[in-house]
Amino acid sequence: MALRHLTRPRDIVKRSTKKYLDEPLYHRLFKDGGSEVSVRQQLNQFLKGTKHVFKWEVGDTIKKLRSRGLYYPALKLSEVMEHRGMNKTVSDQAIHLDLVAKARGITAGEAYFVSLPETSKTELTYASLLNCYCKELMTEKAEGLLSKMKELNITVSSMSYNSLMTLYTKTGQAERVPGVIQEMKAENVMPDSYTYNVWMRALAATEDVLGVERVIEEMNRDGRVAPDWTTYSNMASIYVDAGLSEKAEKALQELEGKNTDRDFKAYQFLVTLYGRLGKLTEVYRIWRSLRLAMPKTSNVAYLNMIQVLVNLKDVPGAETLFKEWQASCSTYDIRVVNVMIGAYAREGLIEKANELKEKSPRRGGKLNAKTWELFMDYYVKKGDTAQALECMSKAASIGKGDGGKWLPSEETVRSLMSQFEEKKDVSGAESLLEILKKGTDDVGAETFESLIRTYAAAGKSHPAMRQRLKMEKVKVDKATEKLLDELCQDE
Repeated sequence: MALRHLTRPRDIVKRSTKKYLDEPLYHRLFKDGGSEVSVRQQLNQFLKGTKHVFKWEVGDTIKKLRSRGLYYPALKLSEVMEHRGMNKTVSDQAIHLDLVAKARGITAGEAYFVSLPETSKTELTYASLLNCYCKELMTEKAEGLLSKMKELNITVSSMSYNSLMTLYTKTGQAERVPGVIQEMKAENVMPDSYTYNVWMRALAATEDVLGVERVIEEMNRDGRVAPDWTTYSNMASIYVDAGLSEKAEKALQELEGKNTDRDFKAYQFLVTLYGRLGKLTEVYRIWRSLRLAMPKTSNVAYLNMIQVLVNLKDVPGAETLFKEWQASCSTYDIRVVNVMIGAYAREGLIEKANELKEKSPRRGGKLNAKTWELFMDYYVKKGDTAQALECMSKAASIGKGDGGKWLPSEETVRSLMSQFEEKKDVSGAESLLEILKKGTDDVGAETFESLIRTYAAAGKSHPAMRQRLKMEKVKVDKATEKLLDELCQDE
């Protein structure tokens, strides 16, 4: 594979298929769907080939991969292109820094920043590193880097301030956001729509709804940044959270009016927020508008709409849309299937849920940990501990989509252990601990205390239990200590 350095119009239709790909690079990578595995496979095939692509096309592909959270493939493409002669601009380096931090960790991101030539250490790369610190909720490092930028007289843009304010909001320091806003005003830093949105969310976090409304008023008075649909989606969400339904509806009407470009995300917010208000008729109205605007409706749109209908207890409506999606989808997205499995399980329609589970692999839908978790939840509530453990084991063996280890919720573990106690089922309790140990080294004292009570209820001894607790570094309460005397009497 080679890279074409010459500047060309952003049009691939007329390019030679002897030298160039016969389709956009992004389309090639997503040829077999959007999973990271399939994208990596297509990327590797492309990189082994000899076809050329335009430089702007590489940048556009990296942008699209980032937007879908596919950081490793994006990073690999960026690195290979550089190795094969693509000259990176400072903007490219800032994006590459972000990819390194997301794919390999913040330490690797810092190392990449240090390795950059001094001429590349500009507002863009500093802002990228600052944003990485903020994403990782590293308050001290973020504040330290911002101070260094000021010392070096590097321009601090609204993007950097926005990152810092988002960090404060996520770390329970929302009260610090107004101070950042005042600093921006003092430094004559032009706010953008995101600035106003994060400011409003920070005030909402402190339950200052009147303050949120004053931000909108200031935005309108200032006049430099006009409220857009994101402003009103933010406002509507705040009103919904505050239980102010009438104000939320008015904000949603404003949102609709501002969505002149028929933005997909705007439709998604409208469906979701009308759903949270319980306005089923409005949900369907927005869905029809979305379908008219985008006849080729994505899996994500169906996923959101079906989930909203399920939340509103409109299972028949969800079924209708699910069948519509099945008939037209190009990729059988297991997330959409899981929504219907969850709906059926909660309604007690386990036969329908099982039918979907059995049919999905034949359509290309790969069962994931969430699929088995939904069945596990059903069996836990039904008291079928054997089936619940089987589903839990399968979920644990699959793991999370990002490669991490899957674990059941504390509530699920507590409920199952309680059922084992009642049934005096030592074998079941031990099986649960075995599954948990595959995912974590810290099972917790509460679970071991329940295990010990199960042994006691079953009248079984466990001479090595004290030693086991010592090895697990678990300290149980006084009541459990008394039970241990009986369990370990043969020590």
